[in-house]
Amino acid sequence: MKISNWLDKKQEEKIDVSQIKVPLEMFYDEDPDEMIYFKEHKPCGYFCAQNHPFSKVERFGHWYYCKGQDKKAGIHSSDMKWHLFTKDEKLALKTAKKHIE
Repeated sequence: MKISNWLDKKQEEKIDVSQIKVPLEMFYDEDPDEMIYFKEHKPCGYFCAQNHPFSKVERFGHWYYCKGQDKKAGIHSSDMKWHLFTKDEKLALKTAKKHIE
């Protein structure tokens, strides 16, 4: 089952899908249709392999998946991770940009 169909089904069941956790195997089985936005805060250089704050928006069908790590968490932190599912592209972009600025 596609992620967008799964989200539609959960929404029909009156579940708030904005913060739902999609089973990981679904992400392994399906690539996003489009990467809308990606930004990473990586002041320590290109070759640093540690965690860095980031924001991204991907489209799965008519759903937008925003996720990242808040810039306020700091460099090399694994705290303050966030995600959001929405059908509103403008809201998805606004949310992603807010977390990385």
